[in-house]
Amino acid sequence: MKRKTVIAAAVAALTLTTSSAYAAMHMSRTPGPKGMNTGITPHNTALTPAGQQIKLGDFPMGGALSPDGRYFVVSNDGQGTQSLQVVDTKTNKIVHTAEYTSPESLYLGVAFSPDGKTLYASAGGNNKIRQYRFSGGHLFEKSPIMLTDTKNSNFYPAGISVSPDGTSLYVANNLDNSVSKVDIATGKIAQTVSVGKNPYSAFLTKDGKNLYVTNWGESSVTVLDPATLQVKKTITTGLHPNAIAENPLTGDIYVTNTDDDSVSIINGQSQNVVQTLNLKPFQQKETGSQPDALTVSKDGKTLYVANAGNNDVAVVDLSAKKAKVKGLIPTAWYPTGVYQNHNKLMVTNAKGLGAGPNDQGQYIGSMIEGTLSVINTPDSRQLTRYTKQVQQNMDENEKASKSGNNPIPFTPSGKSPIKHVIYIIKENRTYDQVFGDLGKGNGDPSLTGFGKNVTPNLHKLANQFVTLDNFYANAEISAQGHNWATGAIANDYVEKNWMANYSGRNRGYDFEGDNQSAYPKAGFLWDDAQRSGVSFRDYGEFTNFDPTKKQWVATDPSIGDRFDPNFAGWNLDLSDLGRQSEWEKEFNDFVKNDNLPQMEIVRFGNDHTYGTKVGALTPESMVAQNDEAVGRLVDAVSHSKYWKDTAIFITEDDAQNGWDHVDAHRTESLVISPYTQTGKVDSTFYDTTSMIRSMELILGMKPMSQFDASAVPMFNSFTNKSDFTVYNHEEPKISLTQKNGVNTPGAQISNKLDFSRADHANETQLNKVLWEKTMKGKKMPKLNQQNQ
Repeated sequence: MKRKTVIAAAVAALTLTTSSAYAAMHMSRTPGPKGMNTGITPHNTALTPAGQQIKLGDFPMGGALSPDGRYFVVSNDGQGTQSLQVVDTKTNKIVHTAEYTSPESLYLGVAFSPDGKTLYASAGGNNKIRQYRFSGGHLFEKSPIMLTDTKNSNFYPAGISVSPDGTSLYVANNLDNSVSKVDIATGKIAQTVSVGKNPYSAFLTKDGKNLYVTNWGESSVTVLDPATLQVKKTITTGLHPNAIAENPLTGDIYVTNTDDDSVSIINGQSQNVVQTLNLKPFQQKETGSQPDALTVSKDGKTLYVANAGNNDVAVVDLSAKKAKVKGLIPTAWYPTGVYQNHNKLMVTNAKGLGAGPNDQGQYIGSMIEGTLSVINTPDSRQLTRYTKQVQQNMDENEKASKSGNNPIPFTPSGKSPIKHVIYIIKENRTYDQVFGDLGKGNGDPSLTGFGKNVTPNLHKLANQFVTLDNFYANAEISAQGHNWATGAIANDYVEKNWMANYSGRNRGYDFEGDNQSAYPKAGFLWDDAQRSGVSFRDYGEFTNFDPTKKQWVATDPSIGDRFDPNFAGWNLDLSDLGRQSEWEKEFNDFVKNDNLPQMEIVRFGNDHTYGTKVGALTPESMVAQNDEAVGRLVDAVSHSKYWKDTAIFITEDDAQNGWDHVDAHRTESLVISPYTQTGKVDSTFYDTTSMIRSMELILGMKPMSQFDASAVPMFNSFTNKSDFTVYNHEEPKISLTQKNGVNTPGAQISNKLDFSRADHANETQLNKVLWEKTMKGKKMPKLNQQNQ
């Protein structure tokens, strides 16, 4: 259903800037914290969180208020040091922190005993529930409850609830697709039953009569009898339900559907869905609000829903027959929890105010600090002001002027002289790391480890075509990055689970087509192409090697046969030059047969490097090999009949293995076409979804999420005057076969890293190795443990 007129009226008076002001603003804005508790995301969304802001740890995900409301305990579940932090709600200060370094874990679930004297916290990959004596705001850890069975199951406990009498604990086992009842007195599992895929919450109703479990990996909620764990009913919901709340007066149940931008309202008596509440703001069509937490006021009249994708809390009126959104409250980046304590709301924000520069070697995966917003419950007048602010925050990318006579049409129905796009996705470099020495644009040569001597083609392409010095990856790391780069979003499952995988906390990598829990609503570019009637070919993205077939196969069935089984996906032992050769073999056939697909995705990932693993190619040789592959591909296209109507878009999936003086998300990107052959610097604020949106508009494809729908197309990189001068690739300046020796800096660390899949290696350690190898003697600063 469409948003009612209340929100529209609240924002109707907003004015848009002029085109010139827009251009100046977008060329000066950069992501990250900006002081006065504000910030900007890599998507150019302003962050102006309401209320008082308190710094938390790495990616706060779960939390619980003590029964008396005096203390709030938050579970920080990020890639780095994880922790439980206790906040005194009278002083709004952190009074106690319990820290855990890998492999020790925390994951989502936090619950108090009814008397408030014991706290329970899910320990995820440790397959245990941590127990603490809680007194005076301090945690005193006791022996844990171990979740074990005869099958040695990897339960991976997530959301938890305690029975009203304090004798039983109910646990959603996220990787076992089950729920367990634990006898607290004995510390043993009393019973385990199967539910749906990747359960998130195990929510016990106030009266203790029903246990609701959200099946995050599908579209259902399982209702069980808490006494017997017998399944009473399976309720169909929206896509990927996660959080649950109960109305204390009516007993109605509210479930957030994170990939449907909705809340399923379930009648507590009939256990039927009686309303599906749309949370898309401002009559938005595409999904991306990503609701992931909610709570109900004690009087039962108001529902508060955290929208992680919109950076807001939706305030929902429950007093009428049908629930409706009254307004929005601005938060910091990616809110993951909302709690009401008396007349205040407490909102945990997983990504706080963003990253900022990482020119001291900070690792983006753990440098972002979470925050807690403490907000006075707004009255109607304040809520109207807050709603306007949310609209302003989200509206920056909507201020782009309609660009006439540009090769990128303003709408998918427009026409473009460009008929084919080739989209090259590379792996993990920052702008400064590659282009800091370019001699133009906003670069810092002191941070350049793979400069013009290593990447002569990238440098020549940037100089001959267009330099993009204000371009940002939306992702922090590759698990998110390949989803953002192909789906214009990383969904809540990806955002909340990559950290355990990357930090060695007993979770696998299932983020590139291996698990439908990670699929966003609209799918990926290949789904979009099929819906739009656009021909498509995939080279290495979302593929795995099948040893039985002895060829590469697609991990996402919707790719179908639109991929090259002989093009190697992730395998650092295989050269990007071999990949380029395989791509060019097919390209030549397409030229001969006049049937080049309209869209091609090509994965050249060896610029990730092997670090300095003994016997492997040096980081410089691997990046140079990747550079040569890119140069040869552009060369082949520019010397073909397709050059006149082709655009080649090149970017990194993320920027995690490098350093940048502007922001840790800033990355190396290029747009190659007869219509971008200007040699100019384009400092417009672009992100990954800007590139995706540009390709969609050229090919007549509709946006997949709210992020590509609102992204600034790359109008300023293009001109309506074509220059058909061909590109002649540069020969390598250094050896492409140089290997690491036993005395190469960081060799012993690299030898222990796992490079079997993208980012299986400990990226923090890999970054230290790359710094030591490429920073020309510059000593890496000593960082605090949180930022390591």
